[in-house]
Amino acid sequence: MAEPDLERLLARIAAALDRLAPPPPPLADLESADAFIWRAEGLRLEPVAEVNRVELELLKGIERQCQILLDNTERFSGGLPANNALLWGARGMGKSSLVKAIHARINRARPKALALVEIHREDIPSLPHLLDTLRKSKRRFLLFCDDLSFDGADTTYKSLKAVLEGGIEGRPANVVLYATSNRRHLMPRDMIENERSTAINPSEAVEEKVSLSDRFGLWLGFHHCDQDTYFAMIEAYARHHGLELAPDELRREAGEWSITRGARSGRVAWQYIQDLAGRLGKRLE
Repeated sequence: MAEPDLERLLARIAAALDRLAPPPPPLADLESADAFIWRAEGLRLEPVAEVNRVELELLKGIERQCQILLDNTERFSGGLPANNALLWGARGMGKSSLVKAIHARINRARPKALALVEIHREDIPSLPHLLDTLRKSKRRFLLFCDDLSFDGADTTYKSLKAVLEGGIEGRPANVVLYATSNRRHLMPRDMIENERSTAINPSEAVEEKVSLSDRFGLWLGFHHCDQDTYFAMIEAYARHHGLELAPDELRREAGEWSITRGARSGRVAWQYIQDLAGRLGKRLE
């Protein structure tokens, strides 16, 4: 084949491949919203018009954790150094609610000070792409991963470790990561014990598994609440939403509700409030 013919053929092949290739994902306007969800399948940030959250004042029984995390976040939003944070412990005690409430509190005081970006646990492998996108912006970002944990042969935690502190680039200065988990070390105890029993050097194997949590400078524990705290949650919600019920009746019903659920927590309290509001014909705004 003559050289001019070969060049034309190659040009046609290249043009055909260009048509078949998917278009590059559009660049996100990181000023368009105060909250985004990372969609790993398209490597794009999707704006969230309204975040599902509760007011900070309604989170009872976690005042100490609230103040520590609020102080850390305020420093970060103001351009000062801050730590990644791991919120671990009992289910339904306000870990994810606290992150979203603090974000709202800071932006209410200083609009556009901080953007919230949620990444799902299964999308952690795409985290480097997300950080590359955020690194180019002048905004400060609170990266949030809810219910972060690892099981079995999952090696995703290794890439997360490198991104948080160990990589060459490391975490961008305009990004801080807050994660919630039911596990302090992000991995089940039986998985850690299995490493001890099967590894050539048990201590080194366990270090490899649990060192991920060391990348978080703040560890905030959340524990099951007592009855008085549970009732304080119920009463705060009832006042906030204007649900009128005699105090003794409110406590009696709330107590029965917690017994049927087998637990007392902020989540159980909110579920009771939704039931009560429905029975009273009131909307929860």
